[in-house]
Amino acid sequence: MDTAAHIAQAERFGAHNYAPLPVVIASGEGAWVTDVEGRRYLDCLAAYSALNFGHRHPALVAAARAQLDRLTLTSRAFGNDRLGEFCQRLAELAGKDMVLPMNTGAEAVESAIKVARAWGYRIKGVPDGRARIVVADGNFHGRTTTIVGFSTDPDARNGFGPFTPGFDVVAYGDAEALEAAITDETVAVLIEPIQGEAGVILAPEGYLAQVRALTAERGVLFIADEIQSGLGRTGATLECDNAGVVPDLYLLGKALGGGIVPVSAVVGDAEVLGVLRPGEHGSTFGGNPLAAAVGLAVIDLLSTGEFQARARDLGAQLARRLGELVGHGLVDVRVRGLWAGVDVDPDLATGRRVCELLADRGVLAKETHGSTIRLAPPLVITDQELDLAVDRLTEVLADLSHAG
Repeated sequence: MDTAAHIAQAERFGAHNYAPLPVVIASGEGAWVTDVEGRRYLDCLAAYSALNFGHRHPALVAAARAQLDRLTLTSRAFGNDRLGEFCQRLAELAGKDMVLPMNTGAEAVESAIKVARAWGYRIKGVPDGRARIVVADGNFHGRTTTIVGFSTDPDARNGFGPFTPGFDVVAYGDAEALEAAITDETVAVLIEPIQGEAGVILAPEGYLAQVRALTAERGVLFIADEIQSGLGRTGATLECDNAGVVPDLYLLGKALGGGIVPVSAVVGDAEVLGVLRPGEHGSTFGGNPLAAAVGLAVIDLLSTGEFQARARDLGAQLARRLGELVGHGLVDVRVRGLWAGVDVDPDLATGRRVCELLADRGVLAKETHGSTIRLAPPLVITDQELDLAVDRLTEVLADLSHAG
């Protein structure tokens, strides 16, 4: 089957909840993928940071294969010989006490909401049913109905109500608005240290420290959604490390599964995660031995510091190269590590059109919100490959400018 046939089959039998670029990938290795017709592409999306370590990283594939030959699933009705080590090593990596393993990022967020409410009722003393959580405008935490209920993105929210109450939305980066929103019934502040889906929006300097100070002062949990920003992407193990802050709970996912299996986790202090009691929360697949084995291999990769350093060094190169394009087809760029939000001049093209033209030139990226595109290549990309990606973007912008 050629590309058109594969696309037609997916359109006929798959729900239309995505509008992918017309590329059908058949294999991948490192930072490169190959489509069903043999064309190669440089992957500069990395599955929204789920592929931080590239396609089929040898250490991760080896860990998965070894575990497949032993045990894949037990459910949490029984223990397994990988779970305890995974929880310990992940807790140590994040500098925390305990881990609640789940599967998807949205599950981690939903789990944290439940934990925060239970903590509010059992520890803080908020009256039952009155707990509130402060969230940020422009947030993206997942697609479940509770989460989209406090989204400000109409595409995510409209037509899916009624929604769960108990959330207060404030402007991202506005510490004064956050302080004003906190009441005696507030149990948590849930934010992304960098808003990925919004266009790689960086927190203002000092904002995360203000969030930490405010939540500590008011007796409120600080929950950092690091599902996209964490695990090496921004040049540190966690973006909160770059800001010098330590939240009460980290939410991790995407890269934690090495691009092989879905793995997520809530990682936090014992006095917070310890509020859960047997039977109150669970997941058949959460903490399964296959996921734990891959997760342990991911932790091994991060424990060397190599990937964090690569993201820092290559991120400086990416920021420099993209900065040279501002005023030459770009109106703004935001870069942290190997993660960039790139605002194309809307008079030139939409983000979607730019991504289509990049794909024609062998580079895969993804648009978001109008004329903004995101670049998040695997951390295994080389400096030459990174230059190639920016060169192709330069060509696209030049062609669009000449056509205009």
